[in-house]
Amino acid sequence: MNDTSRFLVVHGLPIIFGAVLLDQLGVPIPAAPWLLAAGALAAAGKFDWFMALGLSVMACLLADFLWFYLGRYRGTQVVALLCRMSLEPDSCVRKTVNVFTRYGWRGIILAKFVPGMSTVTPPLAGMAGVRAGQFLLVDGLGSLLYSAAFILLGYVFSEQITRIAADLDRFGGGLLTVIIILVALYIIYKFWDRQRLLRELRTAKITPAELGQMLEAGESPLILDVRPVMDLEQDPAIIRGAIHMAMEDLENRHKELARDREIVIYCDCPNEVSSAKTALALRRKGFNRVRPLLGGIEAWRKANYPMDVWTKTTATATTTVVVNNELSSSK
Repeated sequence: MNDTSRFLVVHGLPIIFGAVLLDQLGVPIPAAPWLLAAGALAAAGKFDWFMALGLSVMACLLADFLWFYLGRYRGTQVVALLCRMSLEPDSCVRKTVNVFTRYGWRGIILAKFVPGMSTVTPPLAGMAGVRAGQFLLVDGLGSLLYSAAFILLGYVFSEQITRIAADLDRFGGGLLTVIIILVALYIIYKFWDRQRLLRELRTAKITPAELGQMLEAGESPLILDVRPVMDLEQDPAIIRGAIHMAMEDLENRHKELARDREIVIYCDCPNEVSSAKTALALRRKGFNRVRPLLGGIEAWRKANYPMDVWTKTTATATTTVVVNNELSSSK
């Protein structure tokens, strides 16, 4: 037995509980390698897989119910916090909303196997009004499948995992160091890419005061709200005259928008990442007069500028009217 295996045999159970708990809370410490190692040791008869499975499920439920409770009572604030924690601000939240909206309770189970989504789904379930008992039942099933899958994989591929652990000991942790360096480089790259995007559009942003002056002067810029539908259901306030059009719809329907009209895009994520990405995408498609709103919906709200209330029943009709007007003005 190598040093790594001996360490896991002695301290494995609390390590598994702590790693899974931190992973589900959103801390970038992957729990899967520890569950795989538990399965490999269980195959050799040196570890209690049943206890590992139970602790893993318990850690998942503890972290998930905490996020669920925060989402129920502090929904928008929690989503903003998750945006700040994510390497892909807002995108993982948006993708999770799409999965949750499409698959319902099954999305809670599917999200367990997708990094990032497992943390975002519980608060979204709380925001959506899912009952606590129903959430715990479905989340418990997802946690059980998630934990059992990795432990079973470790059990099946125990020989290969044991060889990897032996190689790590033989090279004095050199291979592990390489892996850590690669992960660190990936994080640095994602951070750099995010800053590049923000720098590219920093000078193009429009402030709430500038937009307010445009509207008061009788100008009619096209204002697009690109927030997910679930966010709008929780916070239906929109800028007066704005229409809601999801980022995915903009990608498919950009040809319907007039290129000679000012377009202002806003969201509610820190640093206006969604609106910035959408504005950049439209610029690359030939829209030269498109700008993200600095500070998004929150900055507009704090400045006490006029707002409307978004509803599902009027959203489609409003979008149709505005787009038809755009098509007419472009002829």
